Amino acid sequence: MLKNMTLTWIRYLCLDPEINDATQEPEACKDLVAWVQCKPAPNVTCQLANGTRFKFSGEEVGFNRSIPCRNVRGYSYKVAVALSLFLGWLGADRFYLGYPALGLLKFCTVGFCGIGSLVDFMLIAMQIVGPSDGSDYIVDYYGARLVHLSITNETYRRTQLSL
Repeated sequence: MLKNMTLTWIRYLCLDPEINDATQEPEACKDLVAWVQCKPAPNVTCQLANGTRFKFSGEEVGFNRSIPCRNVRGYSYKVAVALSLFLGWLGADRFYLGYPALGLLKFCTVGFCGIGSLVDFMLIAMQIVGPSDGSDYIVDYYGARLVHLSITNETYRRTQLSL
């Protein structure tokens, strides 16, 4: 790897990270950041701090780039919405998300006579209410028609296999 490079404007191609099937996040996430290897464009010349010049052919890795990761801990968005829709009147959605007191209150009041269940369903579906530990939902990007509200250009998608 080249260190202490002085780069002003370089075109480069970063390799796609390996995606963890369980979390839908890059495999090497640590402290909400993952590093991917990047290859500068062919014929880019960099000068190192010691004065040595290096010309890239486009095949070698020149540097690493950081990409953000989400804080996921195992709470599925699809499971939370399904529990809220079908068993929300029993408080199952709140128990699943880690709010046992609200889950018990919804159970004892039959979902606040149904109105609380409807409100909770909308809050969970719009991702206003999330897991109690502050983590993000795991959203299955690769097979669902649902779109996560916070998809950005940094979101990675696996190519779909045709059957």
